[in-house]
Amino acid sequence: MNTVNCTECDAAITLSTGTEVGEIIVCPDCGVDLEVTSLDPAQVSPAPMEQEDWGE
Repeated sequence: MNTVNCTECDAAITLSTGTEVGEIIVCPDCGVDLEVTSLDPAQVSPAPMEQEDWGE
């Protein structure tokens, strides 16, 4: 199992089996959305914010 640290609160997060690059995970401690950027070594970065299109 791979473990990463949250970029916001530094909590240890264990990536579940089957986690893929590009997957969005949520920190169980602070609730921030993180994007898995690498699996070997395991790394995450803050997930990009989705922009609302407001019907455009």
